[in-house]
Amino acid sequence: MHDVWALMTGNRVLDITLAHWLLAMITLFATVVAQRITLTTFDRMARRLAARTKTQLDDVLLTAAERPASMLVLIIGLMLTVHLLQPPADVFPLVALIDQAARIMAIIIGIWFLWRLIAGLTSYFTARAEETDSPLDNQLVPFIAKTLKIFLIMTAVLVVAQNMGYSISGLLASLGIGGIAVAMAAKDTISNIFGSIMILIDRPFTIGDWIKTSEFEGVVEEIGFRSTRIRTFERTLVNVPNSSLANMVIDNIDARSERRIKMRIGLTYDTSASQMQAAIDGIEQILRNHPGVDQGYKLVKFDEFDESSLSIFLYYFSASKVWEEYLQVRQEVNLQIMMLLEGMGLSFAFPTRTLHIETEAAASERPRAPIR
Repeated sequence: MHDVWALMTGNRVLDITLAHWLLAMITLFATVVAQRITLTTFDRMARRLAARTKTQLDDVLLTAAERPASMLVLIIGLMLTVHLLQPPADVFPLVALIDQAARIMAIIIGIWFLWRLIAGLTSYFTARAEETDSPLDNQLVPFIAKTLKIFLIMTAVLVVAQNMGYSISGLLASLGIGGIAVAMAAKDTISNIFGSIMILIDRPFTIGDWIKTSEFEGVVEEIGFRSTRIRTFERTLVNVPNSSLANMVIDNIDARSERRIKMRIGLTYDTSASQMQAAIDGIEQILRNHPGVDQGYKLVKFDEFDESSLSIFLYYFSASKVWEEYLQVRQEVNLQIMMLLEGMGLSFAFPTRTLHIETEAAASERPRAPIR
């Protein structure tokens, strides 16, 4: 046994003893085995947690960490293998290079894990957002995910550069000066991004809403990072910068719970007071019995003596805010009012004017004022 150990320590290959070569090979083999064990362990843990817990967040975490963890085991094993070889530093500084490469690879693996975690959480919260009534959640999740990924890439570049020996302070100073120039050139784009953030936070409207401003009116089709697309009722497409849209007064038509109906009915002047009261009572009965009319607030009042009619003021709401259903309710109520008034023998008034025409004979017989 002593002779074997002497042989292993006395003989060298590439200026490295056979004992160190043997230890390195054992370590490398153990690294491969440990990597397989790591993958198997993560797979079993994922199955057990999926069976025991209702939430999927633990599954997302394990899935994100599975590959990076196995790769980290491989990197650690390779680093230990090189350290066990102990190659002469004067011939080839392999240990120093491996240590630096291992640090950089560990950072990259950490960034890789966070990237996979963000992707998994994005899929999880996207599925949860689809279960909610607000479609803005479907846009807020990818917006946050893209922002986190951009921040992650910038952080990774800076950390890797620092570990490679570059001065980050000078790079940050350069980025600061360049950032000011870029910010001045792209101030409109930056303001639009902040405008989109404010729209996503305040939620003045959602995709599919009918909105109205002093400049346009239409249905929201898409809310982007820079602009929002509005489909007008002329079927044209309007792209509005989010910075401008965030400062506009927006009337969200679809945010109302019901639609208002406001109108006047004019009856002729030969309508008696009793007939007017009966007409008002009949119209109130029509509104009270119609299932499409909201019963929260409604008015039927004889309010004005117009020039050519007796005016009845109607003010009520349809129970549905859908435009087609609202028009259907309005049509049915109008038809019932027409049938009511026709059955009472009342007539709708229309603008009239009475002209008095005098003949020349009648004008000549009119007494004239004395001339002074």
